[in-house]
Amino acid sequence: MLRLRTTSTVCRRASRNGDVMPEPPKFVIFAHNATYDKLHQVATIGMTAAAMGKYVIVVLLFWTIKKLAEGKIDQLDFPPEYAGSADEVARLLKDKKVPKISEMFQDAKQVGKFRLIACSAGLEYMGVDGQAVEQHVDEVMGLPAILKLTEVAETKLFI
Repeated sequence: MLRLRTTSTVCRRASRNGDVMPEPPKFVIFAHNATYDKLHQVATIGMTAAAMGKYVIVVLLFWTIKKLAEGKIDQLDFPPEYAGSADEVARLLKDKKVPKISEMFQDAKQVGKFRLIACSAGLEYMGVDGQAVEQHVDEVMGLPAILKLTEVAETKLFI
């Protein structure tokens, strides 16, 4: 059985023989913007950090929650300023067999410690069905709990 110990800044766990091992550094991505280009960056950066041994926490906010609830997380949509290139980029992604966002999230869980968390206020504010989101995330948490969980993160990104 593993026991958790908390130091002033780092959570540590005790191994079976009692040695204290540091938790992997936390790498947090707050995902707000839900266009494909931004979600692709969330997924690839998160997967890479997990593969590098980081404890990755992706916090879904507003638009990412709505897109997930609507089943559109893998939709290829781009910001209006890139509309002229959207068809070409979509074709290249298909030709190069770039994985879907949802696949990259699952792959990240296979290569390392990767959690998807939805902010509970975002569920309410975006008017989405909580069950539609809960089945795709590891946990739904309130903002105070999210901030407590992520306060000692080595890296924090807002995308």
